[in-house]
Amino acid sequence: MSRLPVKPLKWVPSLYFAMGAPMITVSVVAAIMYKNLGVSNADIAFHTGFMYLPWALKPIWAPVVEMFRTKKFFVVTAEIVIAVTLGCVAMSLSLPHYMPWTIAFLWMTAFASATQDIAADGVYIASMSRRQQALYAGVQGVAWNIGRIIASGLLVSFTGKLHDDLGLGWHQAWMVVMAILAAIMIASAGWHGKVLPSGGNAAEAPTDIGEAARVFVDAFASFFKKKGIAGMIAFTFFYRFGEGLIEKIGPLFLLDDRAVGGLQLSNVDLGKINGTYGTLGFILGAILGGIFSARLGLRRSILALVLALNVPHVTYLFLSQARPTSLPIITAVVTIEKFGYGLGSVGHMLYMMQQVARGSYRTAHYAFATGIMGLCMMSTGMISGYISEAIGYQRFFIMVMMASALPILALWFAPFQDAEDQPQDFAPDGVPRVG
Repeated sequence: MSRLPVKPLKWVPSLYFAMGAPMITVSVVAAIMYKNLGVSNADIAFHTGFMYLPWALKPIWAPVVEMFRTKKFFVVTAEIVIAVTLGCVAMSLSLPHYMPWTIAFLWMTAFASATQDIAADGVYIASMSRRQQALYAGVQGVAWNIGRIIASGLLVSFTGKLHDDLGLGWHQAWMVVMAILAAIMIASAGWHGKVLPSGGNAAEAPTDIGEAARVFVDAFASFFKKKGIAGMIAFTFFYRFGEGLIEKIGPLFLLDDRAVGGLQLSNVDLGKINGTYGTLGFILGAILGGIFSARLGLRRSILALVLALNVPHVTYLFLSQARPTSLPIITAVVTIEKFGYGLGSVGHMLYMMQQVARGSYRTAHYAFATGIMGLCMMSTGMISGYISEAIGYQRFFIMVMMASALPILALWFAPFQDAEDQPQDFAPDGVPRVG
């Protein structure tokens, strides 16, 4: 057993900030960058959507993180790799044929970021009681979203300032921003090397290759032997189905010319929306979601959380139909969607953590769950560009609303076990077990 060496507030915010920044860089910021560089929506959505593959496949190497060294070791190592690969993205933008090089280095960033997710969530789970997991879910969501603020808000606005005010080309502007992100990740690695709890390693850690293979297979087999696993997988996959369609196309719609159905915002405007009111909406939603679920429990709060995430997708339908020119109106509407996303995402995280990942191999099984979520985000993201180009933004967001009914249907079949029915993950003194 391992006791927490520092207070959670000293490491939880920085840990999830450092998780949010690279993931948003790969999944959202890269899409904006390629849009500025003249790449088509279909190609942007396909390539950046496909980059979710590491998050979908991370269950394959999650048992390695569970078995070897400490989870802290994997967090710090992954953050160093992310810093190096983002630095390489910055340098690649100066090349004549930048596209394949930047895609390759963003793929490396994605694999390192997915590994960081496995280890960081393992530290969180192993170092928290069940009630603490719910109470700190809001802090976790806020910190992750601060990473989103920096990457998709402030730094996107900064590219607009570099391009519009200082006269830099888009390639040069994005080189500066990618270098800044690399520096942030190096600083995060240094801080976590000092303050992060070890997270422990698996009690079943192998002593030889044969034992490693056995534990690896057992982690997979035990996951699919869980009672009600089919319903768990369906609910985990469909929870963010509509959000997966919006994630790539939403920012491109806001940036695209009005002649093709977009709202024609600038990078500065988009960055302000993401980095100010939209972010505040997400933060408020995440905090309220954490408090709400901690007080009522997951079973009693989950329906409200599912609705909170999916019903606000109607905001993009409104924007595509009304096509307002007022920036305050656009900002307010996007903020409503972000608030619902923040509120509802807490339910998704807690369901995966407290239901799907309960029992043995908690780190690996939580990674399996987030991998299923990643598969949803990858598949929806990859096709979203082709669909939106084929049917137009107005019809696309109608389709998003129809898809948003799927998680509500999946909830009907999602199994729940109350805390007293679950395996004992904590010793009588409250110290988390690290098996």
